[in-house]
Amino acid sequence: MVDVTLPSLGESVTEGIITQWFKKVGEAVARDEPLFEVSTDKVDSEMPSPAAGVLVEILAGEGDTVETGARVAVIDENGVAGAVPATPVTKAAPETLATTAPAASAGSRVETSQSGVVVSPVVRRILNDGGVEPSTILGSGPGGAITRRDAERAVAKGPTEEVVVPLSNGRRRMGQHLSVSSQTTPHGFVAIEVDGEIFAELERLGRVTRDGVAISDEIVVSLAAVRALAEFEFLNATFSGEELVVHRTVNLGFMRHINDDGMLVPVVHAAAGLTLRALARRASELGERVVSRQLTADDLMGGTFTIVGAPSSNTLWIEPIIIQPEVAVLSVGAVRQVPVAVTRDGVTSIEVGRRLILGLSFDHRICESVAAANYLERVAELLAGMDLESER
Repeated sequence: MVDVTLPSLGESVTEGIITQWFKKVGEAVARDEPLFEVSTDKVDSEMPSPAAGVLVEILAGEGDTVETGARVAVIDENGVAGAVPATPVTKAAPETLATTAPAASAGSRVETSQSGVVVSPVVRRILNDGGVEPSTILGSGPGGAITRRDAERAVAKGPTEEVVVPLSNGRRRMGQHLSVSSQTTPHGFVAIEVDGEIFAELERLGRVTRDGVAISDEIVVSLAAVRALAEFEFLNATFSGEELVVHRTVNLGFMRHINDDGMLVPVVHAAAGLTLRALARRASELGERVVSRQLTADDLMGGTFTIVGAPSSNTLWIEPIIIQPEVAVLSVGAVRQVPVAVTRDGVTSIEVGRRLILGLSFDHRICESVAAANYLERVAELLAGMDLESER
């Protein structure tokens, strides 16, 4: 005798509903021949017979919910077809069945409405949850059966047909470039939380330079990032074949979104040594050329280090892909007001403070997480010690 059990139906699936038996007690069955159908929240599947012989006992009827691993039938490998009288389904012991569907009949594989609509348990759940009557749907399955896709379309609140959208040239190029980077560069990533009180001071002084140029959080961080590179020169580098070229000049790239056409990375050349006022002006000029689509080839060439600003005020951090042939890219999260524990004269209290998260994607061929974290810590120190009044 061979026990037929309900096999594992996938990760996180622990039970299934027997929806149909393809064989009756006393009928012959071949090995791997479909024996019964089981339905789960994820899929409907036909279960093959584990052995050839005669089905002598059914332990779980149609409509029963059965745990994976439970016995559902018995096959006699030496049995003779027709020798076993057809008998009612034998219910399994209580511990082998999870639950039994109430009033389940031998025909509970389907639910038939007045119009004869065929509905499987999975489809029935979708329709019930969506408040749709099966009789209102024209099924596209065999014999007019309602498929899962039919049910999903019926309960959807809007269009359900797939739409083919060709990629723009900009997005295609961006995808190709970043795919090469992700496949060829061993990426690492480190992020730290940084004190952002400098931005409260910026708001008190005014978010514009003396020349009237707007000062963003990204530009303030960028200034500290550029200055920190003087102590971490190996991050201001590019690969040329198998050789690493460490640059003495920082050419700072700013990742910019271009409507629905991907992104560009315009470059502020020779950024080291610039004041906040000068860096804000140069970045602003590039930004205007991005919007007006007047960037030149020179504006996009020669980057040695890239900054990615927060795309929204709710962005905590970004884990960007490195822009080849560079070896690192700094991401700037949004500045947030958060509760901060402050200790004064031995007494700790909670105050409202400002924090942001800085992240560094780095090439593991030239850097490891400790060095990356040390660089971020140095950026934080320079950020906290910046003299905004003179820099503006």
